[in-house]
Amino acid sequence: RPLTGDDVLKWNRITEKLISNDGEYVVYKTEPWKGDPVLYISISKGKEIASFDYGSRVGITYDSKFVVFTIKPPADTIRQLKLKKTKKDDMPKDKLAIYNLESGNLDIIPDLKSHKIPGKWAGWIAYQVTGKQLTGNGEQGAGKEEKGEVEKEKEKEKEKVKKESSKNGYKLQLVKPGKLVEIIEFPFVTEYYFAEEHKSLLFMSTGDDKDFLPGVYRIDIESEVVTPLITGKGSYKQLTQNKKGSLIACLADTTDGGGNDKKEYKLYAWKGGKSAREILSNESTGIPKNWEISANERISFSKPGNRLFFGTAPVKPEKDTTILEEELPVVDVWHWNEPVLHTQQLKRKSSDLKKTYMAAYDFEVEKMVQLETKELSSISLINNGDSKYALAYSNKPYAVQTMWEGSPSHIDIYLVDMETGKSEMIKKDIRVSPRASLTGKYLYWYNGLDTTWNTYNIETRKEYQICSKDVIQCANELNDVPNLAGSYRTAGWLKEDAALLIYDRYDIWKVDPENKYQPINLTVNGRENQIVYRLLKLDKPMRGRFTSGPEEGIDPDKTHYLTGHNEISRNDGYYQWSMTKPTIPMELMSGEYKLGSPLKAKDDDVVLFTMEDFIIFPDLQISDLSFKKPRQISNANPQQDEFIWGTAELVSWTSLDGRKLEGTLHKPANFDPTKKYPMIVNFYEKSSQGLYGHHIPERGRSTIGYHYYTSNGYLIFNPDIYYKEGYPGEDAFNCVMPGITALIEKGFVDEDHIGAQGHSWGGYQVAYLATRTNLFAAIESGAPVVNMFSAYGGIRWGSGLNRAFQYEHTQSRIGKSIWESPLRYMENSPIFTMDKVQTPILIMHNDDDGAVPWYQGIEYFIALRRLGKPAWLLNYNEAAHWTTRLEDKHDFQIRLAQFFDHYLKGEPMPKWMKEGIPAVKKGIEFGYELEK
Repeated sequence: RPLTGDDVLKWNRITEKLISNDGEYVVYKTEPWKGDPVLYISISKGKEIASFDYGSRVGITYDSKFVVFTIKPPADTIRQLKLKKTKKDDMPKDKLAIYNLESGNLDIIPDLKSHKIPGKWAGWIAYQVTGKQLTGNGEQGAGKEEKGEVEKEKEKEKEKVKKESSKNGYKLQLVKPGKLVEIIEFPFVTEYYFAEEHKSLLFMSTGDDKDFLPGVYRIDIESEVVTPLITGKGSYKQLTQNKKGSLIACLADTTDGGGNDKKEYKLYAWKGGKSAREILSNESTGIPKNWEISANERISFSKPGNRLFFGTAPVKPEKDTTILEEELPVVDVWHWNEPVLHTQQLKRKSSDLKKTYMAAYDFEVEKMVQLETKELSSISLINNGDSKYALAYSNKPYAVQTMWEGSPSHIDIYLVDMETGKSEMIKKDIRVSPRASLTGKYLYWYNGLDTTWNTYNIETRKEYQICSKDVIQCANELNDVPNLAGSYRTAGWLKEDAALLIYDRYDIWKVDPENKYQPINLTVNGRENQIVYRLLKLDKPMRGRFTSGPEEGIDPDKTHYLTGHNEISRNDGYYQWSMTKPTIPMELMSGEYKLGSPLKAKDDDVVLFTMEDFIIFPDLQISDLSFKKPRQISNANPQQDEFIWGTAELVSWTSLDGRKLEGTLHKPANFDPTKKYPMIVNFYEKSSQGLYGHHIPERGRSTIGYHYYTSNGYLIFNPDIYYKEGYPGEDAFNCVMPGITALIEKGFVDEDHIGAQGHSWGGYQVAYLATRTNLFAAIESGAPVVNMFSAYGGIRWGSGLNRAFQYEHTQSRIGKSIWESPLRYMENSPIFTMDKVQTPILIMHNDDDGAVPWYQGIEYFIALRRLGKPAWLLNYNEAAHWTTRLEDKHDFQIRLAQFFDHYLKGEPMPKWMKEGIPAVKKGIEFGYELEK
């Protein structure tokens, strides 16, 4: 049967997936667009051993023995309670679940606030609950009452009892999973962190107003020794520790119990011993005049622990409290030559008020150095702070011109001496994004002006151009915007910075950082066969809730694995590869499908991956590293067999300016070439390389759902668009229209019932097409620019940026300013030829759009209304560039389908299209009813 909107809301995605370190267990979560998630646990052979409704936020302990997750209250229960106006405090709470993979036992802990498991060790779990204690049998109870209820009530009348809250903190409990009776607990904890590689925990408490003092504590979990690092009422910020938990630092203000709004933070550090010691205050040597230690910057240690990095900032001016707010003028003053456009300043005001500047404290010489100054735009550490220098840059001399040039912006590059804070300019006025190599020996960058990669030896101060376009075509070969072509990036550095692996469009090249030998094509046949090879970093540490750390260099002596995408067939594959010498990668699996990035077990050669095409959902597969005979672990949507589905195929044609083009055509599964079908043309720029993408059914935020429409008898055509400078509208016409004509000639397209749909840049293009052709029976244009003149001088309110750069140098592709080439702006603006439109138009443009000004949609609608053209405008209140609330997305998809069904299938017109929805009936009537 055909898919309905309600069917789509029930469609599952796999939103969490994990494989245990020993490779024996897989945990994943399926979640519908509307409804409750289900957590599944399977063994690696594919057999499901447990499932839990409402499970979420899953982790597996480091020893692969326990699955730890949260159980959320049922969505319908929450909904019913909200309808009853239930108070927030009375709503059901999350539960913590600990599942024993060996025994199958499940422990449930209710009233959960938070939980954490260690990153690289096992045996303990930390969690917080809201005021309830564990009883002796491993279940949750109300806890022992120390005093009778009557006596407690009397005491409440005599004194104010401290209550748990986000400000005061919650009880922290540490337990051994499987042995929940063994508890270590602390009161009123506001923050807590396991050390990544040591059985210790760092936490902060506001104290219990009795025996347990407020402060920062460290507990060695094995010995249960608790070390009070700093105690006393006050404000504590930026707790941090190294991986082993042997170095700890934080900021503290204990001067007046934290009662004043103005804080005077001091920097404390602990390197063993009974307590932390104060190492810096605002009066210390090295703090710039009228500056202070800032609580807004994260604290970190250098790799060896000899330096501590923190933030300083100018002291903020205080408001005059003798003046009332209503006595002050409210005004923004824009200056023509401000380095940063005032709208950007307003957008960044909150973060600018918290702006900090990096400083370092050297434990060996007990000296603080200010590394970052106001003259620099950004600074970053080299080799995790274990270097003589830091890397910095400044774009401030060139800030104004970024308004129309965009990125990459002009910058000056600096090295900042870690011992003195002195900065040295090493490159002036260059449009690059510099980075440091892993060991910190080199800086490196891609230069779009000459399309080369470059290195800079920090010790010798020598610069090297390590490749040229005659040898490696580093620049994006398909770049079609009037801006510097970007690179294909890098695969990373070999160990000890021995070489840099650089991508071209297809291959992986080994390049010496000082040009001691010619670049070597290690994958040999990528360009010849048009296979895009990319390195899989299977051993790269997972970054997320449980593990972190710097990326290690690539070991050239190991066996490596690649993905390969064939640009001709669109097939994906996995390949085995040795980089010790140029070698054609050995194909392990390849076919007419799209492959996901594998997730490898830490201690075994077992990988979890996905394989999909337009029909096949990306369910989880498991295999060893041969990728032979993979086993399917999940079956997220068994109901798919109930529905009419669809197929995807590649089609080709020639553009009006003579280029051979390709695109995708999606057909219903029961397609009959002797019948004629309505067709929707949907496109953005280039999409055909995603031929085998699945398009999970969803109530899309801004575009059509492919499976919904193929299931309901539509063809969908998605053509690739190629552009030249100055004429994006004409380019879209030249590419799209002959593609449609080629399909009409095949005999199965109903040429009287063809629609078009696009959003943002796609929305602009379909709006342009409506002024050039009457072929379309209906068009939906979402968040389009229709007047490039007014848009050019406008603001992207999401960022505060002026829009000029995107017209001159990026997606809009005009290539010149409105003063240099006004005709280009007029010729590409649909607003000036709106009188030519003969197609009914549905517009979706929301009033909080931060990317395309809402007034573009209004100009579009007003022009059509003035000219008497059928048009509708959907404005989802307080929504941004597209709808984000599920309810809004569902509504949009209902209206979009009704719009196309009416004009492309002859279905009755819905009430909202025929009569509208008067403002007085907003939220009461929706007008979905079809008019007979």
